[in-house]
Amino acid sequence: MFGDCFDSSLDVSKTDGVKTFGIVGTGVIGSGWASRALALGCDVVAWDPGPGAEARMRVAVARAWPSLKRLGMSADASLDRLRFVSTLDELGAVCDFIQENAPENLELKQSLHAQLSAVTPVHIVIGSSTSGLLPTDMQRDMVAPERLVVGHPFNPVYLLPLVEVVGGKQTSSDSIIKAMEVYRSLGMHALHVRNEIEGFLTDRLQEALWREILHIVNDGIATTDELDQSIVYGPGLRWAAMGTNLIYHLAGGEAGMRHMLEQFGPALELPWTKLVAPKLNDTLIDRMVEGTQAQAAGRSIAELEGMRDEYLIDVMEALERRGLSAGLTLRHHRELTGTPTAETFTGVVATNGGPTIVTDRNGKHYRLEAL
Repeated sequence: MFGDCFDSSLDVSKTDGVKTFGIVGTGVIGSGWASRALALGCDVVAWDPGPGAEARMRVAVARAWPSLKRLGMSADASLDRLRFVSTLDELGAVCDFIQENAPENLELKQSLHAQLSAVTPVHIVIGSSTSGLLPTDMQRDMVAPERLVVGHPFNPVYLLPLVEVVGGKQTSSDSIIKAMEVYRSLGMHALHVRNEIEGFLTDRLQEALWREILHIVNDGIATTDELDQSIVYGPGLRWAAMGTNLIYHLAGGEAGMRHMLEQFGPALELPWTKLVAPKLNDTLIDRMVEGTQAQAAGRSIAELEGMRDEYLIDVMEALERRGLSAGLTLRHHRELTGTPTAETFTGVVATNGGPTIVTDRNGKHYRLEAL
């Protein structure tokens, strides 16, 4: 129930991984991909034409590094394995998988993929981090368009394991298989979206909730903080291990989903939602900005990111102990990196006032604060 979801006709039985991971576009998402790949012991080669891009990326990766140490790193993981190049030609010549992270502009992506594919060997699979553009449209002008896939991650990429894998009309099944192998080798949960659709799966669900939030704030019904409370103290806790469908199945009692639909189905006719987004006027924008600034309570983005990273790992570790959802992906990640889990520990070694040391079932010792 909680395993990888993909088309059963695709054989993704072996994870070969990559040695050199290419990054095109080094903003928040590109830096997140670089951080994850570096932690798994890959060489990372990056290109971004923006001024100051390399410095910003190195700061972002360094900021993610402590969380990745806690999550689990390969023995050969190193920040020194990240290098920048000045041209796409240099990147295309040395990478055995490439992830594009350009802004969400179709014409820009079409042009970029045309250029990138022209300087990359035809067997190299290229992934795009687009949040909703169709791969069929992006691969229009490519050389060997069959190797383009969407690999849509979620922020922070270096911690959240989900990546949606989507093929276009010209994408080959071999390219989808290779991409899923690569993403799994990076400790991710590769979800094959079998049908090409705008926004894919997760963003369509998130967008429905986001549009409702904007309406409620726009109508002055609730603040951003009140709406966030309505999620984090309730359904958000359930969503970590069970999706909406399984939760609603439980809501039907012993008769499950059928009874739930019979009992609550009439509510679908009630005016409970507004799926058409409201106009983003100045008043609505001010309410959203002022509300979230009040929630931040003076904490910087870096401080909030650090808090977020810590609780995400806490949640995944709790799920790992139960063998559920993202906990299984974390277990796979730690198997890839040789990082022990709580289940592997058999005892504590006395250290005469020094750091606490634990030992696993194989007799190997670890400093507790490094876990």
